[in-house]
Amino acid sequence: MRVVAMIMAGGEGTRLSVLSEKRAKPSVPFAGKFRIIDFTLSNCVNSGIFDVAVLTQYRPHSLNDHISIGKPWDLDRARGGVQLLQPYQGRNDESWYRGTSDAIYQNLNFIRERRADLVLILSGDHIYKMDYGAIVATHLRNQSDLTVGVMPVPLDETDRFGIMTTDETNRIVEFTEKPKDRDKGNLASMGIYVFSADALVARLSEGSDDKPRIDFGKNVIPAMVAEDRVFAHHFSGYWVDVGTIQSYWETSMQLLDPALDFDLFDKDWVIRTRSEERPPVKVGPQARVSQSIVCNGCSIRGTVERSVLSPGVYVSPGAVVRDSVVMNDTWIGPGAVLDRVIVDKQVVVGAGARLGFGDDLTVPNIREPDKLNTGISVIGKSAHIPPGISVGRNVVINADRDTEDFPGGDVASGETI
Repeated sequence: MRVVAMIMAGGEGTRLSVLSEKRAKPSVPFAGKFRIIDFTLSNCVNSGIFDVAVLTQYRPHSLNDHISIGKPWDLDRARGGVQLLQPYQGRNDESWYRGTSDAIYQNLNFIRERRADLVLILSGDHIYKMDYGAIVATHLRNQSDLTVGVMPVPLDETDRFGIMTTDETNRIVEFTEKPKDRDKGNLASMGIYVFSADALVARLSEGSDDKPRIDFGKNVIPAMVAEDRVFAHHFSGYWVDVGTIQSYWETSMQLLDPALDFDLFDKDWVIRTRSEERPPVKVGPQARVSQSIVCNGCSIRGTVERSVLSPGVYVSPGAVVRDSVVMNDTWIGPGAVLDRVIVDKQVVVGAGARLGFGDDLTVPNIREPDKLNTGISVIGKSAHIPPGISVGRNVVINADRDTEDFPGGDVASGETI
């Protein structure tokens, strides 16, 4: 039984604001040393699946550099291994991927060339650990054309997911994409699909100009529920979509909870990544670090509380980092205070600057009120924050901003620079 995995990694990820301004969402750093896509790639190899394609589109350079030939995941193989598939234009008028199933359709040759029996389609932007062998076994046991990984979600979040209705045999009898009403239940698609290869090729090839099948949730799955054997596979472990600023920050903070049932230290299910060689963490005599993740290459001479620090972060004497996520090679000056902020790579925070200042967390960002409205401020890659200024809540500072971009000094809550 030959299984190939195809990972959807081309999403623009606009809900992550400036974090995805220069990179695809799956390549956003997470949990200190990892990228979001590392979890899906690691699940594949830990499940014994070594024939993997990663479908990229939006700003793929960071993702391409990270994955390269797949060596950290043991995917640099002569047979199988990992391939990066990008959209192209050619004589057959192929173009940019118009949706999830259109991306697969444009790469059906990858499936045919490998003579796949089953096709495992995955998202590259979820945080979870899962043995895909279990969903493959469910698929074979039910003699399915399609098996969908599902789990319950809170009712107030069902409008973010495809919602399933199943019968007593777990056969899916109704599929509703992002329902506005809550009467469809709360059994949500995880974006994990196992297709019988023949059924997948047939269904994707049936689309027409009038009824194109460009998206799994909107087009393909509803049609297959009506025509084919489609079953649900229930998953009960930890799984989260970190596609919003709020969920990204909340999930990062959850990692600091020792009671969380998601072990990054599990030797039987290692999360692999591409890592640079860095010196060990250095903690100065006046430093204080509590309930935090601090990666190699960091130098801590100030205070770090309930925060995640990626490799190479420098915290100067007197600086305080609290309830924050700070990415690679950021320099935090003496006396600076970071409170409830997400800081991208290579940011310079001037001495005495205060990021996440003020008690009112409810003033939404003026330009992105739906993305930043809970008090989290976000600093884009390579921004330089002037010394001594205050930056309020729900603020966005775009990438590459320099000191001259702050002519008024302090930045009020809800503003964008």
